[in-house]
This record gives sequence, C-alpha cells and structure tokens, in this order.
Amino acid sequence: MKLAIDAMGGDHAPKEIVLGAMEAISQFDDLTITLVGDESKIRQHLTNPKNISIIHTEEVITGEDEPVRAVRRKKNASLVLMAKEVKEGRADACISAGNTGALMSAGLFIVGRIPGIARPALSPTLPTINEKGFLFLDVGANVEAKPSHLLQYGIMGSVYSEKVRGIPNPRVALLNVGTEDSKGNDLTKNAFELLKNAPINFVGNVEARDLFDHVADVVVTDGYSGNVALKTIEGTAQTVFSLLKETFSSSLKTKLAAGLVMNDLRALKNRLDYSEYGGAGLFGLAAPVIKAHGSSKAKAIVSAIRQAKHMVDHDVTETIRKTVETMNIEE
Repeated sequence: MKLAIDAMGGDHAPKEIVLGAMEAISQFDDLTITLVGDESKIRQHLTNPKNISIIHTEEVITGEDEPVRAVRRKKNASLVLMAKEVKEGRADACISAGNTGALMSAGLFIVGRIPGIARPALSPTLPTINEKGFLFLDVGANVEAKPSHLLQYGIMGSVYSEKVRGIPNPRVALLNVGTEDSKGNDLTKNAFELLKNAPINFVGNVEARDLFDHVADVVVTDGYSGNVALKTIEGTAQTVFSLLKETFSSSLKTKLAAGLVMNDLRALKNRLDYSEYGGAGLFGLAAPVIKAHGSSKAKAIVSAIRQAKHMVDHDVTETIRKTVETMNIEE
C-alpha cells in the first residue's frame, strides 16, 4: 500500500512527520510512503529511508494562506503535489497536518468526490469516558448543510466505524438541543426522519452534554454546530488542565500532592490524547484523505497512517460509494 504525506504541514514539520513515517514503516511490512517537501530538510531527520521516497518541492501552503486561492496558485506546494499523487494513482491515500481549509480544497478539486456524495465531512474521533471514543461529523468542512447531507454523514460514519474501528452495527445519533424526536430546527427535524429510515442503526437525538458518555458511536451534525462544539471541547480541556497545573503549583503543599498523583494525571491526559485516534478523515472523497492535528508529533502521525491504511485495506471509499448509490439520495 502506498501513502503520500505532506512533510511540510504542521507545527513540527518536517521532523515529526519524518519520524512518524519511519516508525510506521517499521510497523507495517506492506507500506511504502512518499514524503512531499523540501528534500534537504527531510533528509536531516531521515535516518532510515527504507520504503520511503521523497518528492522535492520548496513551495508550502501556510496557515495564513487563503485555502482555495493557495491550492489554485501554489501548484507546486507540498500539499497540492501530495493530493496529485492520489489523483494520478501513485498513492492510495494521503495525510497532511497543514492548513485544514487548503486540504479540504485539494480534496475537492484534486482528489474529487465519491459520486453521489454532495458534501464531504471532516470527521475526527473523540475520546469518551469508557475510552471507546465516537466519530463526530461534520466539524467544519461545510457550515451550511441540508438534511440529505446529514443523512450521508450518518451513512459514511456508520461504514467507517464498522470497517475501520471494528464496531458491529454502530449506533448513529443526531446532535440536537434535546433527546425527544420532535426537538430541533427544520434541519434537524427533517434529518431525523431521513436518518430514521436509513439502513443504519440510528438511535435518535443526543445532547452535547452526553457526548462523552458514549451514548453513540457516530454523532452527526452540520459543520457550523460541529465546529463550535469541537472548539468548545478543545478549549474546555485546555482550561481544565491549565487550572490543574496552576492549582498544583500554588504552594508547597499542593506541589507535594502533585508529586503523589503525577502518574495518575499523566494517565488521565493520555485517555484524552487525540493522537491515539489518528486524524480527522475527510469522508466522501474518492480516496482516503486524513487531516492530522496541526500540533501532531510522531505518535500522532503514526496513528494517522494506521487510520489511512485501515481505510484502504477495508475499502471504505468503495463501500460508501455502493451504499450511497443504492439509496439514490437527492441533494
């Protein structure tokens, strides 16, 4: 299996990208990786080039670039050349920790959509109290959605959860302001009816406060609400750990207490570690495209590679295509 990776995307590129690629190669015998980026910078960290090749380019899309314009104008950017490797059949999937909007644009304009999918969805897996996690989509690929789009998200999320995460008959829920069937605005009410009649295990509405209780394996929402919820979750987690750190360093007594519970605090942080789940998949594209977190270290890159590999090995894209094709969903 062949993967293309944007070696210049993310806060710790290219070092952590290269380290993650080498570690993944050591774990998977059938894997080859193409790193796209500045060859001289990549080779500074590439101590074992086994099954790893490089496409050299010095052009990069930064976080300040306007996504669509950058993809169209920076035709030799590492992210763009990475997507072209997939489009032209030299790679089965691709991964980037770079500009999210640019990756979505490259996915749409270069990799292309699955026929029948109106809008791709950005879909991270988030941790839960029981450590099983849930797939959350969409979290920002499309801020305006129709009920049929949410139906497609539910189908794609169900297929991914079963094929990649190994969850039999995954439970699919709709994010809403209440759990009653009649709750919500026109979008959620109409989406509820579509999801209820879809060939998935739809369990109804779920409130945001219950997400981490693992009430569902897949939670569907529009990109606007999903992005707000995701940023709130990230901000809350950062605030809680900042407050804990401030509290445990406020006096000699709390510093001594911190020493006693340090291992437990590290274990708690690991339970909430996004790197265990890989990246956010851009579901609905013609090949697997994974958005790794911008602050990804080597561990997170390995998880994203494992995620992409599972999607290719289990033919998730084709399964989604066939499922949507049989339903004849109107946009």
